[in-house]
Amino acid sequence: MNDQLPLLSVKDLRAYFHLDEGIVKAVDGVTFDIQAGHVLGIVGESGCGKSVTMKAILRILEPPGKIESGEIIWNRTVSAQNGSTIDETINLTKLDPHGKEMRAIRGAEIALIPQEPMSAFSPVHTIGNQIIEAIMLHRTKDKREARQLAIDLLRDVGIPMPEQRLNAYSWQLSGGLRQRAMIAMALSCNPRLLIADEPTTAVDVTTQAQVLRLLRELQERRNAAIIFITHDLGVIAQVADYVVVMYLGLVMEQGAVDDIFHAPKHPYTQALLRSIPSINSTPHEELPTISGSIPHPFNKPRGCPFHPRCQQAIEGRCDERTPALLPVGEQQLASCFLYHDVERSS
Repeated sequence: MNDQLPLLSVKDLRAYFHLDEGIVKAVDGVTFDIQAGHVLGIVGESGCGKSVTMKAILRILEPPGKIESGEIIWNRTVSAQNGSTIDETINLTKLDPHGKEMRAIRGAEIALIPQEPMSAFSPVHTIGNQIIEAIMLHRTKDKREARQLAIDLLRDVGIPMPEQRLNAYSWQLSGGLRQRAMIAMALSCNPRLLIADEPTTAVDVTTQAQVLRLLRELQERRNAAIIFITHDLGVIAQVADYVVVMYLGLVMEQGAVDDIFHAPKHPYTQALLRSIPSINSTPHEELPTISGSIPHPFNKPRGCPFHPRCQQAIEGRCDERTPALLPVGEQQLASCFLYHDVERSS
């Protein structure tokens, strides 16, 4: 594939839920790229649209949710009949979510590590059967080969005695082993993009560190790209190359991980970073918090969605107009009137 092209490009994506009470604009104009071999972190408080963005990319939005507009461009290299390779660009929003082409991409080229492996695995089938099924669907029809590939995958993600674990049910495994088995499942078809949706939420701190190290090692070894979705900035600092900060369905700021952590521009990013515990924090002193809470999706504030909680909001501007996402540095973009006076197009 052309190295200049991003592996995945999301352009002005809008995903809405049409309910009897009104329209929930869960994702309302999100734009970002991810390059092959890179880790993109998407961060924000619960309810800001991170997981809906992931589901839109995979085309697994549950009704009444649907993609209203925007593009999700997938760039890939495919083999031609003469043995050569050709670059191919696909707009995933144009594909039938249940169609053959999208189902071939989902799982084989773009895979998902869901939030809770206990509910993601079937409790009545062994983890081996479920991994083998995925391999036979996308890679080989030979069951013996698929079984050996499944054993190799379990060994690859650090599960001891993989031959025996292959016959275990998900409820027979510890949280850490379940999470590793889920990662093996996601990697079973050698995806070029791995979406990890809060993969360390349900595990303890020790297991979290192991899972993060494992994901980074696998990503470097396989040269896969990862979209890492979390509300934990500490996790993002460990794994991401590039960061997208979301709030109420919009991108507030994005940039290289060092820029985001050492020179944050948007007041929301600054407030999130202030709330992280530090070894330099004064003992017994309360951590700074962001005043208020995320507004109800039916009650989005006029103007910048963060302005009711922002200590730097400009009266008559931030409460009236929504700022555009524009460059504020070499690799950094921010949606804030503190740096420009350009309004976002609706």
